[in-house]
Amino acid sequence: MELDAVAEELYGVRPDEFTAARNQRAAAARKDGDRQLADQIKALRRPTLSAWASNLLVREQPEVVEPLIRLGEGLRQAHRDLDGEQLRALSRQQHALIAAMSRQARQLAAEAGQHVSEDVRQEVEQTLRAVLADPDAAQQWAKGRLTKPLDPTTGFAAAGGRRLRLVTPPAPQPERRDQDKKTGRAEAEQRRRRQVEEVRQEAEAAEQELRESQERAARDHGAAQDAKERVADLHQRISELTEQRKGLAAQAREAEAEERRVRDRQRDSDRAARQAQRRADAAAARLKRLSGDM
Repeated sequence: MELDAVAEELYGVRPDEFTAARNQRAAAARKDGDRQLADQIKALRRPTLSAWASNLLVREQPEVVEPLIRLGEGLRQAHRDLDGEQLRALSRQQHALIAAMSRQARQLAAEAGQHVSEDVRQEVEQTLRAVLADPDAAQQWAKGRLTKPLDPTTGFAAAGGRRLRLVTPPAPQPERRDQDKKTGRAEAEQRRRRQVEEVRQEAEAAEQELRESQERAARDHGAAQDAKERVADLHQRISELTEQRKGLAAQAREAEAEERRVRDRQRDSDRAARQAQRRADAAAARLKRLSGDM
């Protein structure tokens, strides 16, 4: 028994089953004489419900791990490069991916017999945002052994582990304040216009994505309905063919019985014919003898 294997097993069970399973493994290690391992197992912490749901997502669908980690790397690189266009594109992808993954975690938990509340689902999303922001958090999450939700860090890590931050400009000199105020107002107005334009573009992009999603959903719904009807038709055909097969099987059994009856009658007829032939031959012989005596 090894600690890593025990931990891998324990963090896969539901939180309400964790303590009993942990104590059982610790007792088994103690019984085997490995007191150090027993103490290490006993020290394993029971995960919160949201941490367990996050672990469940990693364990049941490991294919989601790499896309989220790559997205986090892309977001952090976009922050370092101050690439606004890339940030907007990745941010939309981030919101969609986190929402989908949190729903999937909730569904997996339900399939495992564990209800997940809206508050717990939000903690799962919080953990996923932490994974995007912090590579260390991503490594913890990918192991599937969280004991509590991860906290999203403020901002994204820059090169060398530094944090991106705003640089405060030096205070303006008194004699330039009036001009700077005018310049500041003009720049603020330009920034506002840029922000309005960016928001408008994002809104248009979101509306386009919504329309495309609705169109895909409509197509998928139609295809699903067609497939459902096709399945129903095939089941009906199977039922009809099954009944037809039963009828043909009954007819075949009746034909076989009739064949046996005909063979039996044929044998009886052949036997009767042979007997009649023998009687005819005997009568002809007697007639011949009698004719000779006369």
